Amino acid sequence: MRSPDDALPSLSRSVAGRVAIITGAASGMGRATALLLAAEGARVVVADRNTEGVQRVVAEIAEHYGPDLALGVPCDVAERADLQRVVNETVAWAGRLDIVVNNAGTSRRNSTVQDEDEFEAAWQHVLDVNLTAQIRLVRFALPHLLESDAGRVVNISSTEAMITQRGVLSYSASKAGIVGLTKALAVDLGYHGITVNCICPGPVDTPMTRVAYDPQVQAAYAKARTAVRRYGLPEEVAQMTLNLCLPASSFTTGAIIPVDGGLTARHT
Repeated sequence: MRSPDDALPSLSRSVAGRVAIITGAASGMGRATALLLAAEGARVVVADRNTEGVQRVVAEIAEHYGPDLALGVPCDVAERADLQRVVNETVAWAGRLDIVVNNAGTSRRNSTVQDEDEFEAAWQHVLDVNLTAQIRLVRFALPHLLESDAGRVVNISSTEAMITQRGVLSYSASKAGIVGLTKALAVDLGYHGITVNCICPGPVDTPMTRVAYDPQVQAAYAKARTAVRRYGLPEEVAQMTLNLCLPASSFTTGAIIPVDGGLTARHT
């Protein structure tokens, strides 16, 4: 271990040569993360159920950063077998696995007063995708993360884990679950040198938010709620993810980090 009196930095701020799985990587924050890690020299596995989107992101990486930096694996994270296959194909392709970014997520409108069958279906599906898939992927990846000298897990939650709105019961519960899961995993895996951290994005301009809200509603919300008075960019979340994936980020674990433009800090 380096001496605390050592004046020169010795911890690496490079992910070049590292291998990362990114779920939900066909669009939005997942795509931005895949592109950013590839730009920094990492080999990335683009995992998403949108097969066309997977192919598109892999082609983008090949065009801009090189043909050998990306592997596309169509994957429905709600399916246990798909998650195991992603890990197997990753290791077969790259021979190692250093980073897991649990980014895939979904949302369905539901509330306490909803019809029973509709509520049950929405609740189960959202928890399967947003929460259960995260722990499953970590468990499948664990044997390989243990072999890495800088195993990193980044779970993507949401500010909906801290503050919420009507009609998103399952989404808010699942995102809060990710916060608890992250802390538990950080304690569980810290002894092995694997860090586990959580990012809670606020309002970010992604295909999902564009479907939910028109641009005028987005602009009004951002001005009323965030300190910076705008929606975030997917890359702004991806940059924080990159920071947590660095070998140098070895003493940061169990952290819950809002990337929300000051949404959770602002009162009026």
